[in-house]
Amino acid sequence: MDVPGTVGEILDHKRPEVWSVAPDTTVYQAIQLMADKNVGALPVLDGSRLAGIMSERDYTRKVILRGRSSRETPVRDIMTRDLVTALPGDTIVECMRVMTEQKVRNLPVMDGSTMLGIVSIGDLVNWIISAQTVAIDQLERYITGAYPG
Repeated sequence: MDVPGTVGEILDHKRPEVWSVAPDTTVYQAIQLMADKNVGALPVLDGSRLAGIMSERDYTRKVILRGRSSRETPVRDIMTRDLVTALPGDTIVECMRVMTEQKVRNLPVMDGSTMLGIVSIGDLVNWIISAQTVAIDQLERYITGAYPG
């Protein structure tokens, strides 16, 4: 099944807020924000420039397992710097492929050097489920003769 839509369309349907942290924020403060906002990753902005992303995975692998203190470690020390990003026109299928191949769960969506938002694997899955639900509904209506076309 071909899944219609782009990540730009997903962003249009999401809340416009994107929570982020600065590189000098402590890991503890970042984890607290992630818990408060119920998100699994935060973009790290140095001014308006996307410098990295900090995820729960970064926390577990680079703080907990290394015996570091989350109250003393700055986000810059553990954030992922080699970012995988998307463009607003990228398709849902392409982003799913990239996320699977690169083993990432969040994609910052960029327009040049400006971050427009972030999409998670959950956002993409929800979009796909919605598209499949619409397709199934249309097929059922066609089969039962209720389809207007």
